[in-house]
Amino acid sequence: MIDSPVSLSDPEAPAALPVPPRTARFLVLGVVFVCAACGLVYELELVALASYLIGDSVTQASVVLSVMVFAMGLGSLLAKRLRCRAAVGFGLLEAALALCGGTSALMLYATFAWLGGAQYALVGFSLAIGVLIGAEIPLLMTLIQRVSRRGERRDTSGDVADLFAADYVGALVGGLAFPFVLLPLLGQLTGALVTGAVNTVAGGALVLWLFRHELTRRERRLLVVANVVALALLATATALVGDFERAARRAVYGERVRVAVQTDLQEIVVTGAPGGPLDLFLDGRLRVGGRDEHRYHEALVHPAMRGRHARVVILGGGDGLAAREVLRYPGVESVTVVELDPAVVELARKDPALSALNGGAHQDPRLRIDTADAFTWLREEGPRRPPYDVVISDLPDPGISASTKLYSQEFYGLASRVLAGGGRVAVHAGPLATRPKAYWTVDATLRAAGLRTRPYRATGRLSGFTGGPDRSSGTAVAPHDWGFILAARDTRPGLGLAPDAPRLRSLTPAVLRSAERSALGARVRGLEPSTLVHPRYTY
Repeated sequence: MIDSPVSLSDPEAPAALPVPPRTARFLVLGVVFVCAACGLVYELELVALASYLIGDSVTQASVVLSVMVFAMGLGSLLAKRLRCRAAVGFGLLEAALALCGGTSALMLYATFAWLGGAQYALVGFSLAIGVLIGAEIPLLMTLIQRVSRRGERRDTSGDVADLFAADYVGALVGGLAFPFVLLPLLGQLTGALVTGAVNTVAGGALVLWLFRHELTRRERRLLVVANVVALALLATATALVGDFERAARRAVYGERVRVAVQTDLQEIVVTGAPGGPLDLFLDGRLRVGGRDEHRYHEALVHPAMRGRHARVVILGGGDGLAAREVLRYPGVESVTVVELDPAVVELARKDPALSALNGGAHQDPRLRIDTADAFTWLREEGPRRPPYDVVISDLPDPGISASTKLYSQEFYGLASRVLAGGGRVAVHAGPLATRPKAYWTVDATLRAAGLRTRPYRATGRLSGFTGGPDRSSGTAVAPHDWGFILAARDTRPGLGLAPDAPRLRSLTPAVLRSAERSALGARVRGLEPSTLVHPRYTY
C-alpha cells in the first residue's frame, strides 16, 4: 500500500509491447492492484499472528505498522538504483516479496515454538516486507510510463493518480479478504503461503510476458528460475503445513496434546495424559489448569452465592466449570452462560475428560447457553430478562487487549443494570501478585460504575508456564495467585459462604478472611477507572 507519493524522473523510452499501450497499461495497473492486496495481507497476517503469539494486540499492531511504513520509505529510496532495469528488477523483487511475505507467518510461529520468542522475528519480517513493498512503487511507476504510446505527451500526474487508485483499491480488497476469506477458509499459515503464490504469479507473468522484449536471455532465465524456486518452496510449505503445525504445537504445549481446534475466533488446545489432569488453552493462554482449577472456580463462584441465588448469569465460562460450582446449590433455578465461542461449549459437552471435569454441567436442565459477546449481551439481551441475583464474570485477564472492554466502567454499568435488588457481581481480575496495577484498576472501575467492592485473592496456584505458554502474564514470572473482586450495587457485600454452600476443597470462611487481608495489603492507590475510550490496564 502507498502512503505518500514518490518523486519520479521522466520515464524512459516506450517499451516494445506485444499488446496495444492501453491494454498494457491496464495489465500493469492490474498487477499493482494484486500486489497491493498481497502486501496488505502480509501486514495483517503479521499483526494477527503477533497478537496471538506475543499478546497485546495494540502494541503488536503499532510495531508492525510503524516499522513497515518506515521500511517502505527506505525501500523506495533503494529502488532508484533499479529503475534503469525496471522490468527485471520488479520481477525479482516480487519473487523475493512473495517468498518473504508468504513464509513470514510460518517462520514467526517456528521462532516462537522452538526459540521461545518472536519479537525480533516480528521486527525483522516487518522491516524486510516493508522494504520490498516500498521498492515496488518506483519500479511500477517506471513500467507504467514505459507502456505509453510513442510520441504522446507524458502525463506524470495522471500516472501517479492511476497508480494510487489501483494501489488503494487493491489494499481494500486485501484487507477485506484476510478476515472474511483467507482466515476462515485457509487459516493463518496456509493463507499467507497462498497469498505469496498469487504474488509470485502476478509479478512473474507481467514481466516475462508483457516486457519479454526488454529482457536479455540471461535475465529471462534468472526470472524463470527465481519464480519457479519461489513457487516450489511455497507449494512445499503448503503441503507440509499440517505436519509443521502439529510439530510446532508439540513444541509449545508438550507431547500430550489431546485436542487442537482452530475456530473462527481462537485456537483451542486441550493437553493432558489419559486419566491425568488436563489443561485448556485459548489462543495460547492457559484458561483451565486441571491440577488447581477447583481453587480458581471455588473462589470465583461461592462468595457470590451468599444471599439469594435463584437466577445466575455467567459471562464467559463456556467450559462449564463455573457452572458446575453454581449448580451444586439446590436453590439455583436457572443458570445462563454467555459464551462467545460455541466451539468451547461443544468441546465441554463432548470431550470426555472436560465433560467429566465440569461434572456434566451442560446436561443440567437448569443451564442455558447464549452464544454472544458478553458486552453486547448485557447491553441488548440482559435488560429483556428478569433480573439476576448473581453475575459471575469468568473472563480472560484484563491485560489482554481484546478483553479490555469487558473490564471497563461501561461494562460494569451494564452488569449493574441486570442485577436484582441485593444482587452480587463476582469478577476475575487477574493475578494480584504479578499485576497489581491491573487488579486495582478493576477495583477502581467497579467503584466508578457505582458498585461497592470487596477484594480478595486465591493462592496455591500450580499451573503456570510449566503447563504451557501462559502468555497472559506479560512477565517472565509465572502467576501464583488469582485475584477476585466481589461487588454489589446497594451495600458493601459480605465476604463469606452461604449457609447452603456445598462441601468445598479449598475454601472456608477463615480462608476468605485471610484472602481479603492479603489482597488489601497489596493495594495500589490513586488509580483511575478504565473506560472504553481510555483503557488503563497495564502490567
